[in-house]
Amino acid sequence: MDKAKPAPSPSLLARRAAHWQATQRLTAVLLLVWLLTGFLTVFYARELLHLHLFGWPLPFYMAAQGASLVYLAIIGCYAWRMRRLDQQCQAGTLP
Repeated sequence: MDKAKPAPSPSLLARRAAHWQATQRLTAVLLLVWLLTGFLTVFYARELLHLHLFGWPLPFYMAAQGASLVYLAIIGCYAWRMRRLDQQCQAGTLP
């Protein structure tokens, strides 16, 4: 016979809700950074030609290397922050 699992405690449900809200907020911010990097630098390439980064026009640099570096930074930031959020959730110290 299968025994029914006990219902999760209210504090566990509150921690899970806070963890999910923090995860959604982090994902939204990182998606916004991705959008700004990938779309807006291409969309406004002509207007950004006067800006130079390491001697190259900003749109050219972002298309050649910058976007890839930003994407790697987004992945690293997501992994680092999610590890901290998971640890805080397990410890019960999630703000």
